[in-house]
Amino acid sequence: MIKLDMNSEEFKNELEKTKKFTDKVNQTFGWMYNPIEEVNEGVTMGLARNKLIYGKRFCPCFMVIGETKEEQKKADNRVCPCKPAIDVEIPKDGKCHCGIFCTPEYVKQNSIKEEALEVSHTHSRGLTKDECQALLQMEQLDSSEIESLLEARELGMVEFSLVDVREWIEWKDNRIKGTDLLVPTTSFYQSIEKLEDKKEQHIILYCLTGSRSAYCQTMLQDLGWKKVSNYTAGIVDFKGECESGE
Repeated sequence: MIKLDMNSEEFKNELEKTKKFTDKVNQTFGWMYNPIEEVNEGVTMGLARNKLIYGKRFCPCFMVIGETKEEQKKADNRVCPCKPAIDVEIPKDGKCHCGIFCTPEYVKQNSIKEEALEVSHTHSRGLTKDECQALLQMEQLDSSEIESLLEARELGMVEFSLVDVREWIEWKDNRIKGTDLLVPTTSFYQSIEKLEDKKEQHIILYCLTGSRSAYCQTMLQDLGWKKVSNYTAGIVDFKGECESGE
């Protein structure tokens, strides 16, 4: 294992050169840095480390294969900015595999998402429409995020269906106030017609602890539903208002 002293002048100088390099990459391709600064710092340090060890800025998220330069070249190791990132990852996902280089659209969307997460957990204010949409893009939601979205829906700022996938007796005993449909897991395929007209709409599933709803989320996604979120911890964790009765 090769160890480098990150406090050495050699490493500090290479790190500064690498930062200038990544600045130039962004400028050349019209990309931006990840809105999460820790990602950029980690990747930049990894690139600087690889430059000092191997003489090239190999992508730090992948193992460098080969002992000699000839072996490394033959192995087609990723060198930043790598071809898969340029040709596939950034056009498709909005960011490279390592996460440092992003499209302006990705940065804007994820900056909104980070703000939405902050607002929903601190309850410092209500969500904006853009923040609501950012939360609904997330496949996994927690109690604070569910509460914030329900509040926003009451204000007419967002549309989604909240679906309980537990059994009728559980639903009758206690459910999240604002639940739209009951589609029990045990008869999910038989009851799925209740959701047939919602294939292009946002759906949030929940159960007792998040396991059944995660299973139903996967089923819906496999069947073509594109906008399905899961309340990860389930109603047992819910801090908001619940109700009971038929």
